[in-house]
Amino acid sequence: MSLPASPSATSARHAAPHSDIPDPAPPRHPQGGLKGVLLPVAVVLAIGTIFVSVYLAAFHAPRPHDLPVAAVGTSHQADRLQEGLDSGLPGGFDVRSYADERAARDAVEHRDVYAAYLPGAGHGDPKLLYAGANGPSVTGTLTGAFGPVAAAGGHRLAQEDVLPASAGDTRGLSIFYAAFGLVLAGYLFGMMTYQAAPALRFRQRMASLALFGVLGGIIIALIAGDTGFGALPGSFVGIAGTIALMAMAAGGATMVFIKWGGAAGAGLASVVLLTLGNSTSGGVMPAPYLPGWLHPLSEVLPVAAGVRALQGLAYFHNDGLGRGIAVLVVWIIACAGLLHLRDARDARKRTAPAS
Repeated sequence: MSLPASPSATSARHAAPHSDIPDPAPPRHPQGGLKGVLLPVAVVLAIGTIFVSVYLAAFHAPRPHDLPVAAVGTSHQADRLQEGLDSGLPGGFDVRSYADERAARDAVEHRDVYAAYLPGAGHGDPKLLYAGANGPSVTGTLTGAFGPVAAAGGHRLAQEDVLPASAGDTRGLSIFYAAFGLVLAGYLFGMMTYQAAPALRFRQRMASLALFGVLGGIIIALIAGDTGFGALPGSFVGIAGTIALMAMAAGGATMVFIKWGGAAGAGLASVVLLTLGNSTSGGVMPAPYLPGWLHPLSEVLPVAAGVRALQGLAYFHNDGLGRGIAVLVVWIIACAGLLHLRDARDARKRTAPAS
């Protein structure tokens, strides 16, 4: 005759779903026959089509949309500059009036604007202040647009790079590659954590995610920073910490997609993080260059938040750092909460028949 369970054992069973609950891997759904033949083809081609479509939409013929620039002088001079720029690239620039060169230069250095146009004193040539750290594509857009404006007044355009890119990053793409690598690593971590360790409990899996983020941040900071290629200037601790948050957000998001979406979750994670995330990150071109339907994603996805924070740390006096950290922390907390919610729900389902 079996003995009744003790009160302590019963309470322990009921407490389990709310404490360190088991976190088994999502169930596998093997497919055979024609469905097994066609399903991988359809899923992979769909992901590839989305990737090509999004990247071509964003970068096949990039042009700015209301890119903020400064005009030193009166509002009338700013209006005239706006008209001159619109004649060459309608809707491409948003001209803002600044009282003097110092204020305009400060705005360029903090990335409130992407360039500043200084009218020449007397009959002198006008000057364009820009930040080479924004990348050669942005610089080319600016010089190509402001040069004809100066020429229309019979002048040559003088230029000054107030924030050049690091000597180890001549094309201005190192931040994008670092971000892409960490997001890809986070995506792979999110998949492998369930494949390699399906029996981990929730706390153990979160500890694994945190360890992955911290080590990933340190490694990338060592490789890309002053100790490595010198491609990413700035505080080592700041860069490593920001990259760690990016890695944890990407890994946590992938885990959520897989946990809640099963076999389809990996594909959805690749679309959101690797395709939409990296294409809207601002690592290749700033957000004002994106089509209108992609622009909102640059405000909310973790890749864009991390890229802007890294750019601010490296060059632009911490522009976007606070907001970027806030967005990444929200993603990490939300992902942890969704994972715990799903695990608690699964645990209640497993214990329901016994009770």
